[in-house]
Amino acid sequence: MPAEEPAWTPELLDAPHDAPDKAGRIRRMFNRIAPTYELINSVCSVGRDAVWRGKAVECASVRNDDEVLDIACGTGDFARAFASAGARAVVGCDFAHEMLIRAAGPHRRLTAHPEACVSLWCEADALRLPFRSGSFSITSCAFGVRNFEDLDAGLAQMFRVLRPGGRTVILEFTRPRNRTARRLYEFYSNRLMPFAATLISHDRSGAYRYLPRSVVSFLDAGQMCTRLHGAGFGRVTATPLTMGIVTVYVATRD
Repeated sequence: MPAEEPAWTPELLDAPHDAPDKAGRIRRMFNRIAPTYELINSVCSVGRDAVWRGKAVECASVRNDDEVLDIACGTGDFARAFASAGARAVVGCDFAHEMLIRAAGPHRRLTAHPEACVSLWCEADALRLPFRSGSFSITSCAFGVRNFEDLDAGLAQMFRVLRPGGRTVILEFTRPRNRTARRLYEFYSNRLMPFAATLISHDRSGAYRYLPRSVVSFLDAGQMCTRLHGAGFGRVTATPLTMGIVTVYVATRD
């Protein structure tokens, strides 16, 4: 039986955000790595991924009347963090079916607030959200916006489903501005992380070669803030974490 064609070839990785059928490749990639996704995140970030999500939720200033839509929710960690923070309702959506199966699995329980829960898991494309305009007070996305086939269309959807006064919270990888920190991080992400992640996951889709290339070829924090303003948001803040390896963006709809 012939081996499945990888989602990402060396040629495509030269400019991953310009790849033909980027969305289809991203979906296939995430469906393939779903079984080991959480383990790889924890191991390769040395547990920092949970800290980053916690800080992003803190930046959202969650209230007990908030209704949250977590976009590209993956296996649901960010959505559950919003539920644990006390949001009244949380919806998680993703277009990778295998990720949602694991997000909604019966083994999922919140430990900090057992009474809290994610209200709904929904299979949906971030560029075509199946929700009425003004449905949510918070929209969020952790490590997902750089995977959108059309970033501006995705940000426009995040804006559309927000109520006036609502906020969008985005957690995304960025390149550290400090030269030494950037060199260390990119040596790790380009050399060590892909080897370790592929070894653990037995991945053949090219997912862990795509990750570092998708970061270095994506927008910096200033450019991302400009795109958020262009989507219609008013006040936008960018908070770097862990030497600038990741950034939390909070954008408010006036």
